[in-house]
Amino acid sequence: MQKYRILIFVCMCLHTFVANGLNDTLKVAYTRAAPFIITDSGQPEGISIWLWDRIAKNLDIEYELVEMRFGDILQGLENGTVDLSINPLTVTSERSKKMNFTYPFYAANSTVAIKKTTTVQKFFQFLGSFFSLSFLSGLVGLIFIIFFFGFIAWLFERKKNPEHFRPGWSGIWDGVWWSVVTMTTVGYGDKAPKSSGGKMVALIWMFSGLLFISGFTASIASTLTVNQLSWNSESINDFKERKSGTIKSTGTEDYLRHHFFKKIVPYNGLTEGLDGLLSGEVKAFLYDEPILKYRLANESAYQPLEILPIKFDLQFYAFAFSGQHDTLNKLVSQKILEYTEGIEWRLLLAEYDLSEL
Repeated sequence: MQKYRILIFVCMCLHTFVANGLNDTLKVAYTRAAPFIITDSGQPEGISIWLWDRIAKNLDIEYELVEMRFGDILQGLENGTVDLSINPLTVTSERSKKMNFTYPFYAANSTVAIKKTTTVQKFFQFLGSFFSLSFLSGLVGLIFIIFFFGFIAWLFERKKNPEHFRPGWSGIWDGVWWSVVTMTTVGYGDKAPKSSGGKMVALIWMFSGLLFISGFTASIASTLTVNQLSWNSESINDFKERKSGTIKSTGTEDYLRHHFFKKIVPYNGLTEGLDGLLSGEVKAFLYDEPILKYRLANESAYQPLEILPIKFDLQFYAFAFSGQHDTLNKLVSQKILEYTEGIEWRLLLAEYDLSEL
């Protein structure tokens, strides 16, 4: 009985579809978004083209493919000059107020592309860590403390222990040498205090030296760790303070602005954004993972770039109709479910090195 009800519903939808004239030629807009829409050969192909072509043939829909810029597609859907977009549009609450989305046909994350860091660059960045302000300030402080205790020890010992702590500048150097040896716990024994004051200074310095050298070592480790993270980021939050690019009017840009990323550079298209990353205009480029992955793998110009193992902002891709195609939207959504549940769909995704989440 349930099957008959579904059949009656579909027939009624088809009847309404024809009666309202919705079987007129549809203006179907697209723009390059490989691997979903590939335009390299002149004739559009890819995942979205494959899916829409089968749906249109099954429902006997007449349509005209029109290539447009991404921003113009969104505008056309809002004002009704475009009937349908078969680009992998991210379903968002804001867009849903202006257009009608079909059932999603794919889910993907956004990710981060950066310029590869060579071994030589990493080496020089490592050396640069030793000239950072925090490292140099710690070094200056340590040298001052060494000279301070060495000088105090020399003041106590220069008269009672002149064979170890000589008079004049040579004696001051003896005190500094003793201070360094004591701090590092080497303990050569070539110089040792004999006076009560000198021994008290030595006692204080032996314990204080442990604290100072531990703090200095921690400062070095912290500096090197920060330097390592600069080329080995593991979280999207590491890019909040870095100048990063994305494509404007996309789901990724909305995510970044809503999560308080301060240095976002919006680009009109993917090529422009990746070229900006290559030239050093931005430090990272954030966008949909399958599209970035395909572009970097198939264009030699972008071999100096790499994708980090960072995933954020789960997105659902769908076709989008203008507001006047509610009935057709239901029919297309039903067909999307049917095709994406089949083995042929999974084989298609595998062909483009994609998988379902």
